[in-house]
Amino acid sequence: MSEDHKKELKKQLWNIADTLRGKMNADEFRDYILGFIFYKYLSEKMEIFANEILKQDKIEFREINPSIPDFDEYLKAIKEEALEQLGYFLKPEELFSEVAVRGKGENNEDDHFDEEKTGFILEDVQKILLNIQLSTMGTDSEEDFDNLFEDMDLNSTKLGKTPEARNTIIAKVLTHLDKIDFKLEHTELDVLGDAYEYLIGQFASNAGKKAGEFYTPQEVSMILAKIVTTGKQKLKSVYDPTCGSGSLLLRVAKEVDDVGDFYGQEMNRTTYNLARMNMILHGVHYREFDIKQEDTLERPQHVDMEFEAIVANPPFSAKWSANPLFTSDDRFSQYGKLAPSSKADFAFVQHMIHHLAENGTMGIILPHGVLFRGSAEQHIRRYLIENKNYLDAVIGLPANIFYGTSIPTCILIFKKCRENPDDVLFIDASNEYDKAKNQNLLQDEHIKKIVDTYRNRTELEKYSYRATLKEIAKNDYNLNIPRYVDTFEKEPDIDIEAVAKSIKTVDDSMVDIDKTIEQFCKDLKITAPF
Repeated sequence: MSEDHKKELKKQLWNIADTLRGKMNADEFRDYILGFIFYKYLSEKMEIFANEILKQDKIEFREINPSIPDFDEYLKAIKEEALEQLGYFLKPEELFSEVAVRGKGENNEDDHFDEEKTGFILEDVQKILLNIQLSTMGTDSEEDFDNLFEDMDLNSTKLGKTPEARNTIIAKVLTHLDKIDFKLEHTELDVLGDAYEYLIGQFASNAGKKAGEFYTPQEVSMILAKIVTTGKQKLKSVYDPTCGSGSLLLRVAKEVDDVGDFYGQEMNRTTYNLARMNMILHGVHYREFDIKQEDTLERPQHVDMEFEAIVANPPFSAKWSANPLFTSDDRFSQYGKLAPSSKADFAFVQHMIHHLAENGTMGIILPHGVLFRGSAEQHIRRYLIENKNYLDAVIGLPANIFYGTSIPTCILIFKKCRENPDDVLFIDASNEYDKAKNQNLLQDEHIKKIVDTYRNRTELEKYSYRATLKEIAKNDYNLNIPRYVDTFEKEPDIDIEAVAKSIKTVDDSMVDIDKTIEQFCKDLKITAPF
């Protein structure tokens, strides 16, 4: 598929989102439109899978109904295979396109939908979404589909005051979505996954402060993904302890040929649902991902597991309990101090390091304060550098590149087995970006420069520097980037003699002008102004 076709698909999906957007705020209509796209994806995947099974019988899945011989046997066999391979099951009459046609009723495929001509599908759709979940009960995929559509309340008055009004808007959305070909038969193309990521990004840009809860800008995700996959074509596992919509995990997968398993944890229930949908929609088999819904610091779910690549964009300086009981927790016990309750940044660092495999790399996005704040955080920094020597690089990013906050941020890279154990690479990329209306942007050349500098550990004037461990110790483990990367721009020398002559020339000129004005005033027989 050409780039033009991809752009057209994104445009079509965003235009359909506009149908709902006028009735509710960004994060509310996001849940509905992404949910309907996911339902369409599951339906098309189901139909393609079933038709392949039925090919030898010269019958298509849509044709299976109670009037044909062996109806029950067909359904039973297909359901059994679907639950094993896809993880869920839909009946022929539950397919998205079948429901869309019933909902369209006698309406034309234009922007106006007549309520009286629309088929009533409201209850059907709600029941089908529930049936998708129920079909997985007692199977290996049950947890992955559990309450997956719970944020799509089709009886909400936000969709319309009456059932008829809600039905009309849903029928309209389904009809327009039904016209779009997701091209799922082309398994090598991740067209829909790409479009889905685009929509999530668009919603994030409209969601203000809430955006940071579920989305990391793609250009920052790309930097993290390229760094943690450096030198590797395959990963056994990748983990994100604050996975949001799962976009960071999926970005890592784009940088290598294969990822064995995806692991993540997310506290927000709605975002957790979005992450699971995102995984399935990108073709990640339900057996290959394990996303949990819980507070990562307080109740970790992947206890004692180690991962080859770890990435995270945790909430900046979030609060946590810092319960004294955690001093005996394996994640924190060796440090001697806990991160302060008012700022959990280093608690996330400690959690991730605990889960990092010996041959692994981790990258975490944090506010600049982690580089220089004192007390417990200084103690933890010192332990990580002096005792463990895990810190591999510090990368300063431009301000105002994240949704919902304009503060400058940094990326910390950690490794347990470092190829360059004698120094820490500092990169100051804070001044290299393109300025946009509401947000600063990192372009491809900015990303490439950061990644190449990291991979080659290049020292560039006013951009990067390899600081020895002794230098860092001399700075009392303060990692503030300007201490190591000198970005000072010298002011040009001023020729005082030339300036003095220039002032003298101006003064002389003003005397001549005053005399001229005085003469004019005499000629006009008026008083001079001085």
